[in-house]
Amino acid sequence: MKPWLFDILACPIDKSFPLELYVFSLETRSEDIQSFVKIYKTRNIDVINDEDIINIYNEEGGQYYKDNIVIQKQKLEEYIELIISSIDELEYINDNSPSKLITRYLDILKTEIKEKIIKFSKNPEDKQFNQILPELYLLNKFKLEIEIKSGILFCKKCERWYPIIETIPQMLPDNYRDKKKEIEFLKNNKNLLNKEFFYQDLKPFNI
Repeated sequence: MKPWLFDILACPIDKSFPLELYVFSLETRSEDIQSFVKIYKTRNIDVINDEDIINIYNEEGGQYYKDNIVIQKQKLEEYIELIISSIDELEYINDNSPSKLITRYLDILKTEIKEKIIKFSKNPEDKQFNQILPELYLLNKFKLEIEIKSGILFCKKCERWYPIIETIPQMLPDNYRDKKKEIEFLKNNKNLLNKEFFYQDLKPFNI
């Protein structure tokens, strides 16, 4: 499951949004994550432009922007608002993986990148857009190229949990869920969750 999908998922039972995401493992290689961060840190605009992730359109009425997160063309102010909203969703992602592969990545996105984009949003100018290209690049890479192999999606409102197994979120109604398989999944990953998690009235199964 890609983090971008998490941005739009709601609880299928009570429609609550956003959910909490607990990441147990990734399919993405650590080398790939490190390369994304390196390009951001070196601010290599040529490499970023070659990847054609962030697109600018000169049209009647001015310039429009879109990328892999904001998929419809928007004026600069609206585009930046949507990007900040996407960054805000990161607050609900918890890296519970033993390797903590994305913890540093998340920290960069939630601090320095968010601060830079918010600062830009206070006086957005088309001619200054290149100043935030590395920030937008790293955010897009995280949302669309990180692949979560296993984890849990959790609804705080109804206290239902949904496993992510082999990259696929299993978000079925209670009566279609495999009790034996999912309890086994919970037991196998028990050490990756705080004990307080299990004190809740977890639905539809607990251990």
